[in-house]
Amino acid sequence: MAKKPKKAEAETAEGADEQKLGGKKKLIIIGAVALLALGGGGWYFFLKKPSAEQAAAEAEKTAKAAKKAVSFVEMKDMMIGISPGGQQDRQPIIKIKVVLEIADAKTSEEIKPLLPRVEDAFQVFMRELRPADLEGSAGMYRLKEELLRRVNVTVYPAKIDAVLFKELLVQ
Repeated sequence: MAKKPKKAEAETAEGADEQKLGGKKKLIIIGAVALLALGGGGWYFFLKKPSAEQAAAEAEKTAKAAKKAVSFVEMKDMMIGISPGGQQDRQPIIKIKVVLEIADAKTSEEIKPLLPRVEDAFQVFMRELRPADLEGSAGMYRLKEELLRRVNVTVYPAKIDAVLFKELLVQ
């Protein structure tokens, strides 16, 4: 009888080992399935070539972007006396060359007759500037943004995309 309990204990120990191995096998199988799923997803997103329809749509977008070429309208050179800053005896002068960037050529043709109004708006604003207002890159940025706002108000409903400085000289 003493042998029977040892045999029963041995059988239960073997069953526990088989259960542990069965659990490890399940984990290995689950890990392999997850790895395959990740690999398939990576292939789909990174290596799969676009279909012919997607390629055609992308080519059409590129062609439309090429057709909408940016146009530029150059304004006359302006010399404007600005407000003296502080203890200055003479009136400072600003010399500026501006180019307007427009999204399409059709709009640029609409804007050309309105350029005298744009020049007037620029001069009225810039007469009140002081040399300190134009110091550094922040001053240039503020000037550019204010001129862009004023030109867009003047030429509304047309829209100017950017005001570009060709030359800006303060004396």
